[in-house]
Amino acid sequence: LTVLNAGRRYLKAEDLSGKVFVTSGLGGMSGAQAKAAVIAGCVGVIAEVDEAALLKRHKQGWLMEVSNNLDHCIARLREARKNKIALSLGYHGNVVDLWERLVHELDTTGELLVDLGSDQTSCHNPFNGGYYPVQLGFEEGKQLLSSSPGKFRTLVQESLKRHVAAINKLADKGMFFWDYGNAFLLEAQRAGADVAKKGANKTEFRYPSYVQHIMG
Repeated sequence: LTVLNAGRRYLKAEDLSGKVFVTSGLGGMSGAQAKAAVIAGCVGVIAEVDEAALLKRHKQGWLMEVSNNLDHCIARLREARKNKIALSLGYHGNVVDLWERLVHELDTTGELLVDLGSDQTSCHNPFNGGYYPVQLGFEEGKQLLSSSPGKFRTLVQESLKRHVAAINKLADKGMFFWDYGNAFLLEAQRAGADVAKKGANKTEFRYPSYVQHIMG
């Protein structure tokens, strides 16, 4: 319902075939995102750093395909988008790399490959394993979290700034991004990322929340 309502409200579209939804998280509640994309009829690309979570969703049949190769992901996205095929593709990697690759595609080809975007990493708990920084692989990140939590925190905040910078570039070209109630925008703001709503008070963000703006 969230994905469908985002399409209705922000894309003015009842039919999401050929539309692309990019997000992250295939763990607990976020594991439903792959299934939601296919039910809605769009192309869903969902990043997940934890291979165990990703493979679990694939085994359950909630996720149609998996890949750890961004070139392959972009090629499959283009193909499914062009042919209006419902697809859920799990990218085993950091969502920041995925967002930055989409910016690279925009910069080099002029093509905006994503219509809807969100995030379901556990940003209510970003410094204790809920969000892994793009600068490190998953196992490296776990080791740093254990050995140097302060350094891990710094890398998470740097990663959040990169995360938002990529989203902002795509949103400026017409992608619609929303917050999934996971404290992503709040933690990004605390990290110093550009998420403030211009001309508004500091508790308002430039992107909507699914509770008030989409489901409400």
